[in-house]
Amino acid sequence: MDLNFDLKKITKKVTQKNFYVRILILILATALLALNYNLFLVPNNLVTGGTSGIAILLKELFNLSPSIFIGVSSLVLIIISFLFLGKEETSRNIIGSILYPCFVSLTSPLAVNLQGLIKLDSMLITVLVAGILSGIANGLIYKTGFTTGGSDIIMKILNKYAKIPEGKAIFVVNLIIMLFGAVIFGANKFIYALIVLYLSSQLIDRILIGISNSKIFFIYTKKIDEVRKYIIDDLKTGVTILNAQGGFTKEENNVLMCVVPTRDYYLFKETVLAIDEKAFFVINDCYEVSGGIKRRNLPFI
Repeated sequence: MDLNFDLKKITKKVTQKNFYVRILILILATALLALNYNLFLVPNNLVTGGTSGIAILLKELFNLSPSIFIGVSSLVLIIISFLFLGKEETSRNIIGSILYPCFVSLTSPLAVNLQGLIKLDSMLITVLVAGILSGIANGLIYKTGFTTGGSDIIMKILNKYAKIPEGKAIFVVNLIIMLFGAVIFGANKFIYALIVLYLSSQLIDRILIGISNSKIFFIYTKKIDEVRKYIIDDLKTGVTILNAQGGFTKEENNVLMCVVPTRDYYLFKETVLAIDEKAFFVINDCYEVSGGIKRRNLPFI
């Protein structure tokens, strides 16, 4: 095992891969995120957390322009990020931290003009559209490997120094901001904001890891040769034999690992059970398979 590899060199190579394409996607996605913010969230007082949510609260309380607050807070947080997170971590946040407040400012007049043209029938439809656009924009941004800074920087600092998991920190901070929104704008707007946040998070996951179109099976069976033959000869896909040891019995066993298209899930499971009715399964969603033998690599299948 080579323990002398240059991790910094590898990291630099990864961050530079498709750099200009990723920057272009980041610009377009950030513009969409800012337009969605000005077009749907700000006019309807939908506080979904983060510095953008705080900006809506301050607009209502002190008539402070959201673009000004987001711009100033982004600048302050970039400085804080340099001090507490270092240059490398800040580099992932700095481009988005500059782009987002700029686009919030630039798309504000455009959103005012579009509001007269886009007339949605109900608040629920408005919330659904806002959640979908937010999810698409954020998902594309995260997929580029960058962020728009803001509260993401605070979460990383809490994670680094207070040892609070980022997911928990994001949840707590955003919940506090949203509860302030509920106090100021009412319970209805709080519920609508939750819908936006839920839709957005679901779409972010789908964009980042995709939609599961396969299942991964871990199969323990006494008839391992028969099941392996079925997978290779009939299912026309690959299979891996893993060495395993029973945690209780300490007995050495083999486990089959196989990725199966979701459409074949039922037929595959029932066929294996027909071969060995005592077979034991662990089945999970599989979002991506790279390399190996797969159906789509085989001719006419």
